[in-house]
Amino acid sequence: MRRALAARRLAAGGVVAVLAILLGVSYAEDARKKADAPRAAADKDVPATSYAPVVITERFETIRKRMEGDKPKVMQRQRDLLEKRYDLADRKANGVKIGRKKSAQEGVRVKLPEDVTWDRLASMSPDEIRQKKLWPEGFYPLPHPNHPEGGMVFPKFHIDEIKKQENRDLTRFDLDFDLPEHFLPEFPPAIYLTTRPDLGDVSKGQLVTIDNFYELFNGVLNPKQLEGLRLLVSTFPQQQFNITEDRRSVKPHRGVACFDCHANGHTNAATHLVGDIRPQPFRHRIDTPSLRGVNIQRLFGSQRALKSVEDFTEFEQRAAYFDGDPVTATKKGVNILERGSQVHFMAEVQALFDFPPAPKLDLFGKLDPDKASESELHGQEVFFGKGKCSICHTPPYYTDGLMHNLKTERFFEPKEINGRLASKDGPIKTFPLRGIKESPPYLHDGRLLTLEDTIEFFNVVLGTKLTEAEKKDLLAFLRCL
Repeated sequence: MRRALAARRLAAGGVVAVLAILLGVSYAEDARKKADAPRAAADKDVPATSYAPVVITERFETIRKRMEGDKPKVMQRQRDLLEKRYDLADRKANGVKIGRKKSAQEGVRVKLPEDVTWDRLASMSPDEIRQKKLWPEGFYPLPHPNHPEGGMVFPKFHIDEIKKQENRDLTRFDLDFDLPEHFLPEFPPAIYLTTRPDLGDVSKGQLVTIDNFYELFNGVLNPKQLEGLRLLVSTFPQQQFNITEDRRSVKPHRGVACFDCHANGHTNAATHLVGDIRPQPFRHRIDTPSLRGVNIQRLFGSQRALKSVEDFTEFEQRAAYFDGDPVTATKKGVNILERGSQVHFMAEVQALFDFPPAPKLDLFGKLDPDKASESELHGQEVFFGKGKCSICHTPPYYTDGLMHNLKTERFFEPKEINGRLASKDGPIKTFPLRGIKESPPYLHDGRLLTLEDTIEFFNVVLGTKLTEAEKKDLLAFLRCL
């Protein structure tokens, strides 16, 4: 009898245990489903915040699956925008190189509204252009490939070379780079040093990485500079490339290096969003600027106006790498550089990157009449005269070291473009024009694909009313810088 009762109790206990397990599984599954709910489904009444989310409520595989599924739609939306704005054909400029081998692209690529010519547009007032909605689509700010998401995006040629040299993958599972390769700088770009102009291109046609920097520069740089270069090609965690569940790489990632954007101390046109603007729709796309000529610059960052390259280097590592959020930087592995040695060494080697040779310029940065063509000399006259270019871009390096506000909002009503609110750009740093033909695309966000586009843009914005002949000659002069 007692044995039968004990057996029944044991069976009942087993049933209770099984029920408890099942209920526990049910509760756990319910909690997991709640945790996996997309952030997009969050309470719409939550006020805007300056901070990125720190505690992620989705598992990595859920995030990846969702974003990989969205990727074709996101990239098609960006392709549609680019095709609406620009003529994207590969048309090389005859005899014009933007480096050792790569040809420059030719012609104005921004598309005009129907029944409008560039001359007619340039003759109109800002009010008239705004009222008639004639501001060309390609003159509006260019959004990031996925502006609501943002983050570093690298051209495929750079991704492929880093994979080859370092077995490190900079591919994002949610996004690809958007601009066609023929509109980007030569890759890998040459490196010219202010201290050793006799060496010419010291990169020897290679992309400088952690694998080859010592071989290329030992005996050329001093020990401090060599250490600075090592840091510039070393990887550090970044918002999209790190080990956390909200990264945008398939595998946990070591991070990115300074030279992943500033390839060979120049640029590969990798893009990102500025880290110091909120909310997200107001953040500017960044066209990675060249580090050539850093030694003659006194402002750093397109709008931040940081006063030294040391300040800029520290800001990049502490905040800009993480969308300007030091809270998530702590989570993802912020790299705190020591100012007196590491930052100083990095700044010292950056200051050595020189502009490319310009054989037609004299000691003062002007054209040598014995070397320049009639068209180039006339273009110089336009640059320093009717074109008003030299008001901001003064020789010999063609920058005044200041910031200027073009106030392009005079020409259009604010509107949303793929998540980017086109309104006011504000003051922008005057970038040097030395070597400008080697740094496409143009303007701080890369919205202008060719120098011809840039000439048309400023002809309208500055109201200079240049003739076709003057534009052609101005282009010839800019290609000499």
